[in-house]
Amino acid sequence: MESSTSSAAIQVKKNAPKRQIFGWAMYDIANQAYTTIVISFVYSAFFVAYIVPEESQWRDAYWSIAIIGSTLIAMVLSPMVGHWIDRGVSKKKLLAWSTLICASFTCLLYFIGPGDVWWGIAIILITNTAWMVGEAIMSAFLPELASRKNMGLISGLGWGLGYLGGFVSMVMVSVIIIRADPIAERGLYIAQHQWAMIAISIYFVLVAIPTFMLVKDKPKGTNLVPREHWRESLNLFRQQRLQPVLFRFFWAFLFYMAGVQTVIKFIGIYSTGELGLTQTDLVAVFLATQFSALFGAIGFGVVERFVGARKVLFAVIGLWIIAISGMYGIHDIAAWLNMSVRDVFLIVALLAGTGIGSIQASSRSLVGLLAAPERDGSAFGLWGVFNRMAMLLAATFGIVADLFSRQNALLMVIAFFIIGAVLLARVTQLSALSRARH
Repeated sequence: MESSTSSAAIQVKKNAPKRQIFGWAMYDIANQAYTTIVISFVYSAFFVAYIVPEESQWRDAYWSIAIIGSTLIAMVLSPMVGHWIDRGVSKKKLLAWSTLICASFTCLLYFIGPGDVWWGIAIILITNTAWMVGEAIMSAFLPELASRKNMGLISGLGWGLGYLGGFVSMVMVSVIIIRADPIAERGLYIAQHQWAMIAISIYFVLVAIPTFMLVKDKPKGTNLVPREHWRESLNLFRQQRLQPVLFRFFWAFLFYMAGVQTVIKFIGIYSTGELGLTQTDLVAVFLATQFSALFGAIGFGVVERFVGARKVLFAVIGLWIIAISGMYGIHDIAAWLNMSVRDVFLIVALLAGTGIGSIQASSRSLVGLLAAPERDGSAFGLWGVFNRMAMLLAATFGIVADLFSRQNALLMVIAFFIIGAVLLARVTQLSALSRARH
């Protein structure tokens, strides 16, 4: 099976027409609104503060149930959907279903008011699962759109523009829709959050329309996997035997992506609890990192075209290690440079932001490069599985931080990146692949 992967790696084809690439990249801009507003920044905080009753002893735990539950469900569904793609099921139809489910159920959050905790959890379970599965389906288009020489560039373009979608949606919700004072106008403040969920759903669907209009769904033709039961897609040991090189990359991806996910999930808690940053400071950091991530994803995508994905990944992992090390020693660095902790943190955040988009974009392109052509759907489904496993591994940061302090827990994050780099070095076929691309 290794030979089939290698032969797939040296195939060369032309890029799809620019209109198709544009349509595909628009989906990154569309779906980023959901995860930015609902999962990461706006609705998550609103849910804990206003939907969960004030007298409840549990607050963050309710949100954790929704996130962990949807992650586990997506880990099961992603390889199953990948298997259907390999059997010839239309990616466009599957993507349409995931988009409509995510958007329509997000609209239902309009009806969730204070005290409707379990209804809210049920809706988040459905929407976040649909979003994660849709992300894997959308990525499965990549091998059909990009030549192997340009796969990193096109993946970076889509991922980078996705941050633009996050920025636009944040402005739309935080500046235009949610304007009431949370204390003086509590009822209006809650209502504006409910209306924001409808706005995000409409935004998601409208911005995704170019994807369904412009991207063509190539039929698998004779390039189908042998007929097998869908349960085989969940057998990771069998899948590893079928694509061993790809799985060597996945194990490296698991660890360095756990480092990235740790920063994404805990940066707010760390910056406010450990460094004392204000909400205004966090907004400034968010806006700065969105743009650094955009340019980082596209810029490293261009670099990847000339030096190959493996070297880019090593360089970006190095950036991450420097950034987290800077965060670990931030007080000493601030004193040495005679700067405020806030300013040093902003510099570190910009450095991490440069790597946050590029490391994910380059990883996505490598999946397309290493996947056997008849199993590219399964490959991206499994990529989704390992992405979710990395999220679960990242959750251990909270436990380690409670045991040894947040500052010392950063050493674990550095270790994630180092282990990822060591395992990536074992994927020696990437060097041959990089030469074949030229």
